[in-house]
Amino acid sequence: LPVSRDGVARVIEYSARSVGDSERLSLHLGELIDLLKESDYWARQGESDLISADHVQSAIDAQDRRSSQLRDELQKQILRGTIEINTSGVQLAQVNGLSVVQLGNFSFGVPTRISATARVGNGDLIDIEREIDQGGPIHSKGVLTLSTYLGERYAKHQPLSVTASIVFEQTYGEVEGDSASMAELCALLSAIGDMPLSQGLAMTGSVNQHGQVQAIGGVCEKIEGFFSICQARGLDGKQGVIIPQSNVKHLMLKRAVIDAVEQGRFHIYAVSHVDQAMELLTGLPAGIQDTKGVYPEQSVNYAIQLRLAEWIALRQHYAGRSEIEPKED
Repeated sequence: LPVSRDGVARVIEYSARSVGDSERLSLHLGELIDLLKESDYWARQGESDLISADHVQSAIDAQDRRSSQLRDELQKQILRGTIEINTSGVQLAQVNGLSVVQLGNFSFGVPTRISATARVGNGDLIDIEREIDQGGPIHSKGVLTLSTYLGERYAKHQPLSVTASIVFEQTYGEVEGDSASMAELCALLSAIGDMPLSQGLAMTGSVNQHGQVQAIGGVCEKIEGFFSICQARGLDGKQGVIIPQSNVKHLMLKRAVIDAVEQGRFHIYAVSHVDQAMELLTGLPAGIQDTKGVYPEQSVNYAIQLRLAEWIALRQHYAGRSEIEPKED
């Protein structure tokens, strides 16, 4: 059947969504023909003379239902509390990361809890995934980048007196990619600075050694995966997703997400530096160093700087005690 003007517009949106870029269109004719054939079916079922946007949407929804068994099961386990994901309140050193699962031509996003611990140490950063050979090389690269960021930001003129560990909770397969490195860094900073993080926000993005946030793949699926959980539990206007600024041009979101954002019931924050992400998660300003290299009080970076200074003093104290303790004959 002929396609109406709004039907053509919906096909164009589908094409852009398929390629994952609002500035590009997919010309994979097989997918487009399959979509038009199924849209034609829904139009004829409704005894219409034209294929409208509603018919195209019905075809897209049907394709989604046929492929969504694993996604629906994972979401069900989250909603039942078997897989633990918080969407409200605050927690220390715990953040919602976002990942993508690919099954053939179908992909979907799922939130994953990332947690960290920190204590007095000598600069070691333990990636539990890597220690048990569950983390891939790209993921390990992302975690190693975090330790260089900490050293560059907070330990240029003194030892980095911290030992920390990071883990993806309730994962039972290989963890690969560096798109969770911003979330891992925020969990780590929270553990060091003793700053609770908002659980109503999830995040995705990689970081470099200077804390700058870099683009990742599957941004639409990741946003929609967390949105689905929040929507099922009830949107409270405080929930949202933090993404890299460089991924904004890739956004081609489902109508339900767009409507919720326009109504202020869900939020999408685009950031270019981890400081901006920490401000959103903690509600505190990041803080800027003065001429002496000290951050202002009541800021994110001050809390981290103060804790690291305390740990340096503790290391020196215990080192001094060990030197003066009498040795046994």
